[in-house]
Amino acid sequence: MARKVMVLLGTKKGVFILQSDAARRDWSLRGPLCETWPINHAAADPDTGTIHAGGGNAWFGPAVWRSDDLGATWTHSSQGLAMPEGETPVATVWSVARGPRDGQSGGVLYAGVEPAGLFRSADDGRTWEHVEGLQAHPTRPEWMPGGAGLILHSLVPHPTDARRLWVGISSVGVFATEDGGATWETRNRGTRCDYLPEEQRYPEFGQCVHCLVMAPGNGGRLYQQNHCGMYRSEDGGARWESIENGLPSSFGFPAAAHPTDPDTLFLVPLNGDTAGRFMPDARAAVWRTRDAGATWQALREGLPQKDAYFGVLRQAMATDRMEPAGVYFGTGSGEVYASADEGETWMRVAEHLPTISSVETLVVPA
Repeated sequence: MARKVMVLLGTKKGVFILQSDAARRDWSLRGPLCETWPINHAAADPDTGTIHAGGGNAWFGPAVWRSDDLGATWTHSSQGLAMPEGETPVATVWSVARGPRDGQSGGVLYAGVEPAGLFRSADDGRTWEHVEGLQAHPTRPEWMPGGAGLILHSLVPHPTDARRLWVGISSVGVFATEDGGATWETRNRGTRCDYLPEEQRYPEFGQCVHCLVMAPGNGGRLYQQNHCGMYRSEDGGARWESIENGLPSSFGFPAAAHPTDPDTLFLVPLNGDTAGRFMPDARAAVWRTRDAGATWQALREGLPQKDAYFGVLRQAMATDRMEPAGVYFGTGSGEVYASADEGETWMRVAEHLPTISSVETLVVPA
């Protein structure tokens, strides 16, 4: 069956959608969608094609948009996206993700918000309820915002077990639940905080996790790009091991897992937290490992190798489910780069867009 690839872009001025056939050489662009709302994350259900986009700000308020026709029309809802009375109001939605189907229609939909909190919807985003167990964690009074605020930006549902979920919170760390959100535990052992005194460098929480992704397979292997290193866990985050050896920097934001190979990961390191946060030496590269982080290779063909002073945000990189897998990333200066051969070669497929906050993909029948 002929298929087409859609690349969903969350930007500061709405959702944009890039589309191509299976060859992934020629691309068309639609947008801005969602009435040019600030959109932090747009993602699609690969089984139904339904797209959800989370965003908002102090002016618009928070909401999750929804499209059932591949982006042609949209509705949005903020019903229930509110903290209890007396707490800091929800400013915006930062991430959306669907849990596995477990007898419910489509499974639970999750939304991570700012200030760091978690909501879920059992009716595909029409109404929301607060997951109070995360806010009840005993460390909550000590959570402190990072440079971008106190945000829950990474949502990683287990692929088959609806009770299990991991979240990443900026300047706080990774938390996991194994009972559907009733209780949570920290999952930060082995990740360091270089900015703390030596004796405090490995705390229970307070790590500045930038991106959290799951390798394909049984749900045990996780990868984490942190403010202070690149890590892998083989036990659901109970213990993390550094895999930054061979990379040009221990600092970066996005990572993207291969859709079928748990040992392959794509990464965009930046030059450091205080050195400008752009491509090392202003030469663009995506770094790839084929052995779960033991070794890394810089992939540069087709990417700018001079004056590349751009950055890539934490959710602005993704892979598709084609063979070979496609890889995509969007920049803070509004460019999108695509590879149809797992990073071997690259081409610029869009430019002059608003700041790109997120990149996700959807493969559908043509």
